[in-house]
Amino acid sequence: MVPAGLWRNRKALLEDPALAPCYAELLRLVHDPVAGDYRDAPGVETRVDRNTCMEKLVQALEGVGYIESEDLFGAPYDFRYAPAPPGEASREFSRFLSSLRVLVEQASERNGGMPAILVTHSLGGLHANVFLSRSPMAWRRSTSSWPPPALEAPCLCCGSAVPGSSSPADPLSLANTGRSFAGAFSVLPPPKVFGRAPLNYSAYDIPEYLRASGFSVDQVARYMTRVLPVTLSFGAPAVPMTCINGIGVPTPETLVYWDGNFGAKPDRVAYGDGDGDGATNIASLLSLDTLIGDDPEQGYFKFVLIRNTSHGGTISDDFALDRLVNEVLEANRAILGQFVARAS
Repeated sequence: MVPAGLWRNRKALLEDPALAPCYAELLRLVHDPVAGDYRDAPGVETRVDRNTCMEKLVQALEGVGYIESEDLFGAPYDFRYAPAPPGEASREFSRFLSSLRVLVEQASERNGGMPAILVTHSLGGLHANVFLSRSPMAWRRSTSSWPPPALEAPCLCCGSAVPGSSSPADPLSLANTGRSFAGAFSVLPPPKVFGRAPLNYSAYDIPEYLRASGFSVDQVARYMTRVLPVTLSFGAPAVPMTCINGIGVPTPETLVYWDGNFGAKPDRVAYGDGDGDGATNIASLLSLDTLIGDDPEQGYFKFVLIRNTSHGGTISDDFALDRLVNEVLEANRAILGQFVARAS
């Protein structure tokens, strides 16, 4: 059994970097070619406990009257896994979608049939988008649907490392573990947003980039069959939506490797003309306005930028939390008004 809090337990690595190989082995995923799916390494069993990264947001919502297990609920997920297109096996993510559907329906029933508000952060935004897009439209628009939710934009770009590729001992010591995650591919640049580049690797050249980076033929094939279809299908969930993003923080846009050695640190990190939230660059953030806001099926769409706020700061900085909580309260008032009008 994997010890609770393994992902965040980096203090031990600071004290003894020799523990990194064991740490990496416990975290890695294995792709089972027979099942066509990902699972834990042999002999390892993991579970997802309550996600503490949202703790300050939970406290802020409780401060305005929300009560845990009454009208405030959590849906933690294992970030190592990722959605797969229909027809591809994805047991862990499918379990998450099923449990989230049950949670939403129970939360709605517990509160008199009122619609629910989903508040997500980072990859949670991608998961919520897939969840909504794969739910029947009638269900989305029923009492278990979502008038204006506050959704943090999903991370649509790839920074200087994939999840799990940094440690206090060596920034690249966990790179192979990060590469084993199904979710590692989900943050690669989408062709819809970045298009082609005249030189080097663009969003349309990801398979070539992965091969040049040392990924196996099978890993590249899994990107093509499991990840790219989900990325290309990303779009409007057709329920009212509010996207809240940090901006004003220097964010990598291009990584330069003069000798083509992608197993080393980049020789130069270019930040381009824009900024972002430190993890997601401005092109990714603004793309939501096009991919979702311009879709005629979407309807209500609100785009909020909070200056000088990082990716994590949107759910931890006091001024950002105030804005996020206000958006939730605004959505709740809209829900209540519609609910009362419908009842009368």
